Amino acid sequence: MANTTVLNTSEVAVSAGLILAAVVEAAALLGNGALLVVVLRTPGLRDTLYLVHLCVVDLLAAASIMPLGLLAAPPLGLGRVRLGPAPCRAARFLSAALLPACTLGVAALGLARYRLIVHPLRPGARPPPGLVLTAVWAAAGLLGALSLLGPPPAPPPAPPRCSVLAGGLGPFRPLWALLAFALPALLLLGAYGGIFLVARRAALRPPRPARGSRPRSDSLDSRLSILPPLRPRLPGGKAALAPALAVGQFAACWLPYGCACLAPAEQAAVAEAPVTWVAYSAFAVHPFLYGLLQRPVRRALGRLARRALPQPPRTCTLRAWHLPTFLQHLQGPSLRPALGPPGAPEQAPDLPEGENLSMTGAT
Repeated sequence: MANTTVLNTSEVAVSAGLILAAVVEAAALLGNGALLVVVLRTPGLRDTLYLVHLCVVDLLAAASIMPLGLLAAPPLGLGRVRLGPAPCRAARFLSAALLPACTLGVAALGLARYRLIVHPLRPGARPPPGLVLTAVWAAAGLLGALSLLGPPPAPPPAPPRCSVLAGGLGPFRPLWALLAFALPALLLLGAYGGIFLVARRAALRPPRPARGSRPRSDSLDSRLSILPPLRPRLPGGKAALAPALAVGQFAACWLPYGCACLAPAEQAAVAEAPVTWVAYSAFAVHPFLYGLLQRPVRRALGRLARRALPQPPRTCTLRAWHLPTFLQHLQGPSLRPALGPPGAPEQAPDLPEGENLSMTGAT
């Protein structure tokens, strides 16, 4: 009886994990696809290329390594499909390459926004986005190549070691974790920390008096009006929201995975499935965090939604049913000619010789 209860509990846990993982997979596909369409249709967005790159990386991960996590057998995934040697190496390479591409892409986006806010009038200080993203993919390719230098997949009775956490990188795991998680975390923290400091300085700076404004009087009411409010407010609190959300999301999603990479392979394999899916949830959070928080993206999304939804039928205005217009509509077309002013007297038709107007009117 106890064994049956334990078995049912484990089956319920596995089913709940599969449902949550499927929800994360669907959210990643739909969110990144919608954000990609909106960004491509929004002109004038400053960091368009970085957002497009982030959406493409998230879509690649949602189409490759996330389905493997749903179908493959533990410890790699939540399903029951056992991978052969070739699919195992492919899964190892994709995981080792796409995860750094995502984290380094997020760091590049944060640095681009920092340069845009802190140095808006110095375009020469900003490197071209194509060069930055080329460096990101070169680093991701090198980190993915480290997975090919790891130990070969184990024979079928043993766990296949198809992931980064289960020993797929061998002795290169600490180096991979340092370049894939520690370096992007430091870059992101520095970028958004600089943005917060700039916004806080701007909030603490007193406003400049307008030109032609009268000097403030020395009355009691004037003195009371310049007193600080009773409820204290942290300067730059609104500006701290976006950096706090970006840094907090990065730490919540990627810090457990980075710490598991530094742990021994046997201990990391025990918690591989939950830690991996917490990291995969970043692919579903990115469209909402880096897309919907931008006002131009929200406006473009609203315009596309209004175009996609069916428009309600137009109702007649009340002005069309005023009394004179309604009576004219009932009387039909006017008998007066189209030319001439409305108040002009009606002209008689052409009469033959010998007839006058009275005769015509009598007939």
